[in-house]
Amino acid sequence: MLKEIPKQFFYFLTAFLVLNLVQAYFTELIYDEAYYWYYSQNMAWGYFDHPPMVALLIKLSSLFFNGELGVRFISCLLSVANIVVLWLLVDHSKKNSFIPHFFVLVFSMTLLNAYGFFTLPDTPLLFFTSCFLLCYKKFIKNPSFGLSIILGIIMACLMYSKYHAVLVIVFVLLSNIKLVGNKYAWSAVLVALLCYSPHFYWLYEQDFVTINYHISERPNGAYSFEKYTLGFFVNLIAIFGLTFPVIYYSLYKTKAKNLFIKSLLYLTYGVIIFFFISSFNRRIQTQWVIIICIPLVVLVFEYMLHNKNVMKWMFRLGLINAGIILYLRVGLVHQPLLFSIFYETHGNKEWVNKVADEAGDTPVVFENSYRNAPMYAFYSGKTSFSLNNVRYRKNQYSIDNSEETVRNKKILYLSKYVKKGPFKFTKMTGGLSYVGNYNEHFNSFRKLQCVLDENKFTQGMPETLNLKVYNPYPFNVPLKDLKFGIAYLDNYKKVQEINTIVASPVKKEKTALTAKDTTYFELTYPDSKIKDPAYFRIVISENNLYFGLNGQPIPIKE
Repeated sequence: MLKEIPKQFFYFLTAFLVLNLVQAYFTELIYDEAYYWYYSQNMAWGYFDHPPMVALLIKLSSLFFNGELGVRFISCLLSVANIVVLWLLVDHSKKNSFIPHFFVLVFSMTLLNAYGFFTLPDTPLLFFTSCFLLCYKKFIKNPSFGLSIILGIIMACLMYSKYHAVLVIVFVLLSNIKLVGNKYAWSAVLVALLCYSPHFYWLYEQDFVTINYHISERPNGAYSFEKYTLGFFVNLIAIFGLTFPVIYYSLYKTKAKNLFIKSLLYLTYGVIIFFFISSFNRRIQTQWVIIICIPLVVLVFEYMLHNKNVMKWMFRLGLINAGIILYLRVGLVHQPLLFSIFYETHGNKEWVNKVADEAGDTPVVFENSYRNAPMYAFYSGKTSFSLNNVRYRKNQYSIDNSEETVRNKKILYLSKYVKKGPFKFTKMTGGLSYVGNYNEHFNSFRKLQCVLDENKFTQGMPETLNLKVYNPYPFNVPLKDLKFGIAYLDNYKKVQEINTIVASPVKKEKTALTAKDTTYFELTYPDSKIKDPAYFRIVISENNLYFGLNGQPIPIKE
């Protein structure tokens, strides 16, 4: 298949690769990339927020380069490989005559540009979506056990990239429901499940922490049409820029002339409808809908080849889009081009160096920031940790062993909530000021787990609570170092009030939480000043640190 691609195509492809490599080298990391780099420092079959594919890409990149390119190199290769696969997905006798038009179409899509050099979970998601569609295209023409094995492996790679990948598989299946009775399709599913079983086992070992977080713990907000539903439609425009009228017109005019085109239409409309419905419940992030770029490249390009007027307007608007995108890409490196806008790629080395000059070899603990902690570690090469409390959320620092790297050590504690301290700095992005204080003997126990016998309170809060506290550490935790609290949450699981409570061990002689064991308590607590709280959770403060995320949010029902 590659031999049939004209040389002109590879000239454009080489230019695209060189541009992305240069961009990847000179652009500072964004915060999510730093977080995923932190993943890659301890390879596993899963992480708190995502499956492990993004960490694998970074680990492989680090084998070739250091610095930013050591995070992004494989992503740059995947982006050009993705363009090749997209080209192979197009069936039209005249496509070789319109190679520049194809590249303008691809380059004009804003997020396809960004994921050409950034390393994020969507980077492999886009590539494996294209591979899945190419394999499926061959599968529906001539199914075989060989193809089913390849299809199954690709489906597993999709799911290892991002959980949203399930939408790709489901909507393609719905476009061809006869696959339910196809033995080769079932073989592909079995291969995918077999390949994905290590991640299932990792979830089991972690008590399904990721699923529990997304389903029951993740804070939300009150519905706002402007922020949620209207914001969703703005995202549908933003991912295509000025070309959006041509792209959605082409989508509207395309008919399902065969099973493959039908699958592309189902995938595109399915994702749009799914997130439209979801927008009535939560804010939809722009990258969540990026999957539709893959089928739309094929659908729009094929429609362009049949409609000269559409091709003309797509090429004109696409060139303008491309020019704007090139300008913004330079602005990612050279901030003055963006005027007063400071993006995540600006000033990270500067603030990291300022903190590192103050801290020296002293580990730095960031309060409630899984973003700052890995960014500091990446650019300074020094130890850092994110201490997450009840007013934040759990993340990878909540489940890995990073807490042990700062235990019983002198640390510099950085917080945006503290007003006084010997050290202060302000970040360009967001303009937030942070205050630093030294802690001579830092000791946190954020993994202590509070479990209530009752998982549902149908008649409000009882007079007393029976609490179990599990200590997962290999050492005893003195009770004198702990303070218990009850946090009341609103309907959107945001903390409204925290009250200190008295926790009495059932066994009166208890002076510590025994290592790898459960201790039983009886709790008494003051009444809440909050009217009709929706949830509560039991929390623990250790050594006068702010209350942690120890118990699950439990609904209160009158």
